Amino acid sequence: MELCYNLNQLITGLLALPSQPVPHPSDQLRLNVGFLINQSVGSSRDFAFDIPELHLDSDLDLHNLTGTAKFTRTAQGLLAQVKLQAVLETECVRCLTRSQLPLSTEFTELYAFSPNSATDSELLVPETAQIFLGPLVREYMLLDIPISPLCRPDCKGLCPICGENQNETTCHHEDEATDPRLSVLKSLLDKE
Repeated sequence: MELCYNLNQLITGLLALPSQPVPHPSDQLRLNVGFLINQSVGSSRDFAFDIPELHLDSDLDLHNLTGTAKFTRTAQGLLAQVKLQAVLETECVRCLTRSQLPLSTEFTELYAFSPNSATDSELLVPETAQIFLGPLVREYMLLDIPISPLCRPDCKGLCPICGENQNETTCHHEDEATDPRLSVLKSLLDKE
């Protein structure tokens, strides 16, 4: 009976503990680099990323984000060298099917100690020494997305007559009658 009572007390005590918030996946891009600030020039640290799903703003949802960020102490600040790969679910512009688009980016940025040594990007080491890579990752990944994403390089697209996906079926449509206003141009092509 006493063992059962102690077990109930333990469970009740655990339920009374304040629950810890579940960290947001983008918080995994928040890095504590404070220990590097007081290190000697040339000291560095690698951070590895393996994030199954990452939501960056309303326009970018990445899957399987992997890579590394290397921070190196310089005289001016902390140099970030980042290499990342991810997958973006997108729509093919030719056949309109959903497809997985692999993305890859590399960038180097300096987080300066003071505004005087800042680069064009004007990145500064925050007072908290917590660098959030989210905005940079979003920017560089968006730059890696092609203007016209395809499901595959040889995508045949949709049939202009029936709308079927020509990657999956073969349509046997007769050539449409030529617009009479363009018949002169067609005759020029036929002569060649």
